[in-house]
Amino acid sequence: MAFVISLLNQKGGAGKTTNSLNLARAFQKMGMEVALVDSDPQGSARDWKEVDENNPVPVFAIDRPTIHKDIKSLSNMDVVIIDGAPSLEQMSASAIKASDLVIIPVQPSPLDIWATSDLVDMVKQRIELTDEKLKATFLVSRVIANTSLGKEVSSVLAGYELPVLDTVIFQYIDYTKSIAKGLTVHDYAPNSNAAKDAWKLAEEIKAKYLSDNT
Repeated sequence: MAFVISLLNQKGGAGKTTNSLNLARAFQKMGMEVALVDSDPQGSARDWKEVDENNPVPVFAIDRPTIHKDIKSLSNMDVVIIDGAPSLEQMSASAIKASDLVIIPVQPSPLDIWATSDLVDMVKQRIELTDEKLKATFLVSRVIANTSLGKEVSSVLAGYELPVLDTVIFQYIDYTKSIAKGLTVHDYAPNSNAAKDAWKLAEEIKAKYLSDNT
């Protein structure tokens, strides 16, 4: 059975798609069979895939609230990553139901973190229903380089009682440039700070959540 990771945040601009693409490619380069599910009706990941026909990341469209059922067709994969849709509660609920791990990317702003409260409630309800088999964590993303997160943001995150990944994703131009080429930073700029952060994220998730599954 595939290990299913959803990157969800009902607020746009948190870095769901960018982190999904780079995470999928990093796991591929670690030797895993990976599929990326684009659950956003806008099809950002699908558009990215079409830019370069040699792009090695397989992208599947499941942009309806039946992800938890339809994703069974990808059970032969090691890892399935769901790029979540913004502002669609039914889609988020279906993705949560399909998942073994929910990652909630948030920008380092109290306003952005507060905006996740409904999603966090949905995730916590599912954690309780699954007797804590579902895991969930925050990912601090799109941080401007050479700035600190600040005590206020750390305090807000702590109030949600979910763990926070150690890896922080900084806002580098290589993320945008690689997407425009239909690539990930691992192929576009493998020695860049962006690629190093993206790889570190994959390593942390693998060590904490995948070690017993792949």
